Amino acid sequence: MAEVESFTLDHTKVKAPYVRLITVEEGPKGDKIANYDLRLVQPNENAIPTAGLHTIEHLLAGLLRDRLTGVIDCSPFGCRTGFHLITWGEHSTTDVAKALKSALEEIAYHIEWKDVQGTTIESCGNYRDHSLFSAKEWSKKILAEGISDQPFERHVVD
Repeated sequence: MAEVESFTLDHTKVKAPYVRLITVEEGPKGDKIANYDLRLVQPNENAIPTAGLHTIEHLLAGLLRDRLTGVIDCSPFGCRTGFHLITWGEHSTTDVAKALKSALEEIAYHIEWKDVQGTTIESCGNYRDHSLFSAKEWSKKILAEGISDQPFERHVVD
C-alpha cells in the first residue's frame, strides 16, 4: 500500500491553527495541483463537532473560491481537526492563511443561515447535520488563537 504523507506527519509536533503545504503534484501535461492542510484545532486535543464542521465546509467551499484562484475542493479531515484544500497551481501558505482567516471572519461575524449553500434535502447528502451556531463559535475560537502560516512554530498572519 502506498504511503500517505498525512499519516507520516507527527501530529504531536504541529501547532494549530495553521496552514501547511502538503504537496504540489504535476500532471502529465504540466498542470500543477497543490494540497494544503488547513488545521483548525490541535490534533488529539480537540475536534470540531460534525454539524459545525459540516456547515464550515459548505461555507468555505464558496468563501475560499472568492478569495483564492484555482480552488478545486475543500474537504474535511475524518478526524474533524481541519480540511484539505486542493488548488490548481500553488499559493503561498501566507496567502492561504490570510484567505482562511478572512473566510472565518465572515463566518463568525457576517453569515446568516440564508447564506449557507447546500442545506436542503436535494442539495446535501446529510442536510439535517448542520449548525451555523457551532460554525460561528468554532470560527471565533480559531480566530482568537490566530492562524499561522507555518505548522511547527506560531507565525500568525495579520
